[in-house]
Amino acid sequence: MTSSRKPFMLTAVFLTGALALTSCSSDSTADGGAASPAASDSAMVPEIDVAAFTADFSEMAKLTDIAAQGSGLIQVLLPDTTTSTRYVQYDAPYLTQAFEAAGLSADQFKIDNAQGDVQTMQTQADAAIASGASVLLVDPLDSGSGAAIEQKAVDAGLAVIDYDRLVLGGPQDRYYVSFDNVSVGEKIGQGMVECVDAWGLADPNLLVMAGDPKDNNAKLFKEGYMSVLDPKFTDGSYVNAGEPAGTWVPADAATTFEQQWTADGKINAVVTPNDDNANAVIAVLKKNKIGAETFPTTGQDASLPGLQNILTGFQCGTVYKPIYLEAQTAAALALYLRAGLEPPSTLVNATTADSELGVDIPSAYAVPIWVTSENMGETVVADGAVEVAELCAGDVQDACTEAGIS
Repeated sequence: MTSSRKPFMLTAVFLTGALALTSCSSDSTADGGAASPAASDSAMVPEIDVAAFTADFSEMAKLTDIAAQGSGLIQVLLPDTTTSTRYVQYDAPYLTQAFEAAGLSADQFKIDNAQGDVQTMQTQADAAIASGASVLLVDPLDSGSGAAIEQKAVDAGLAVIDYDRLVLGGPQDRYYVSFDNVSVGEKIGQGMVECVDAWGLADPNLLVMAGDPKDNNAKLFKEGYMSVLDPKFTDGSYVNAGEPAGTWVPADAATTFEQQWTADGKINAVVTPNDDNANAVIAVLKKNKIGAETFPTTGQDASLPGLQNILTGFQCGTVYKPIYLEAQTAAALALYLRAGLEPPSTLVNATTADSELGVDIPSAYAVPIWVTSENMGETVVADGAVEVAELCAGDVQDACTEAGIS
């Protein structure tokens, strides 16, 4: 997934204020858009480390000078509110908090959600370009539409960041902020293996589900969990009961699972790639009177339903991708680009292969965590990602007490 970084062909700019003059008379910036990143002077520019971000957003305060240097709107485009609860529950508020902690006012950034509609996202992007935005963060509905949106933005002089999902075939001169999604998948696969053992599952027959095949992240997640599970299938300790077409729509995931399970009654575990799909599958299991800790499922996003399913024994675990880390990483990167500065290697710490372009995209990766009932209190709960009163409501209260969460 990663390889050596291919440098951008970016022009230098004149830096203002206390920064040293680094460009020559032939250098220029795009009219009406963002300044192209110039080499940063480590003595002048804070070198934010992606590993230093915390739940209190205090690291963002180090970027107030950079925020003051930049100009133009930072526009964030989020995809929908249905495939995951994260965009409303976490991304939008955390991005807002990150920008504000760095000193931006409400009129210097904008966060929109396309509500699952490609044309809406294009319209939102067009409006940002017309208003003089300088940086565009895009979490696309699909790579095709995302690439078109990004290319139009780059042509207008904006700096572009792929947020959470890589836009395959997008402009070469862009950045990517996410978690290492192959690693996310590996944690899902390893979590399933540990759960099969812990729950004493005999003769594991795994249905291997996946996310939408148009989403590059879904491919990377599956690459990760199959790297763990394929050896089990090969040596015969597990049976691969099927790999149906993927989806991020929970209702479709439930229908697919029910059809597969009806056709093959030996299926007794399912790899589900996120909490919402797992929750849909679990609803089918409960409808059929399947008890706790008997039919392993997996997930990611550390959503409220997912965490409750873990505590009550219907889901093995979830990949916790602390979105406050991803949001701060993206906000910090956007601020460097808005100010015309090259981000430090402590922030842009990896590369990601764009298989359609055949190039490596400079990337900033945050670190995911596998969460079970055993470490939920010291991770998700301690970070404040979920309120204990919500988590432990109703019939989950006893499970919270047993897990030491109060």
